[in-house]
Amino acid sequence: MTVQEYNQCVDKYADAVYRFILKSIEDEDNAQDIVQESFTKMWEKRDNIEDGKSKSYLFTTAYHTMIDWIRRSRNVKVEDRFFENHATSRHRYDDLKEVLDEALSRLPQIQKTVVLLRDYEGYSYEEIGKITNLNESQVKVYIFRARVALKNYIGSLDTVI
Repeated sequence: MTVQEYNQCVDKYADAVYRFILKSIEDEDNAQDIVQESFTKMWEKRDNIEDGKSKSYLFTTAYHTMIDWIRRSRNVKVEDRFFENHATSRHRYDDLKEVLDEALSRLPQIQKTVVLLRDYEGYSYEEIGKITNLNESQVKVYIFRARVALKNYIGSLDTVI
């Protein structure tokens, strides 16, 4: 990878990587740090990156950097917030985006990651598998489970409207 190709990669993919990381960890400052660290790692390995593989390499690096950050920052007891009883909640949302963001935040990290890569960034199952080191079947299972959980959380349109 040449300096020009690296700069083009930064121009083309920086926003997409940032959106992906921000949606995953919901912390702007740390998302910026993770993206910066990912581009730094990419720069250091630029001689080993094949032409045309920069996007995949970047998202893979960003994903692994994010996972490392999550592991380092996990000082709080992990809780499965998704399966709380939502039937008793009478909070009504005015914005569909707010509902989706809340539902996404309750997913386990791997499910959230694969859904964001598939539905927000448009990656294929195979590409998601390469980024997350999962096989294609595992990716499909995680996406299915995430979508079921999202559907169960959101419930009917009466919750949203």
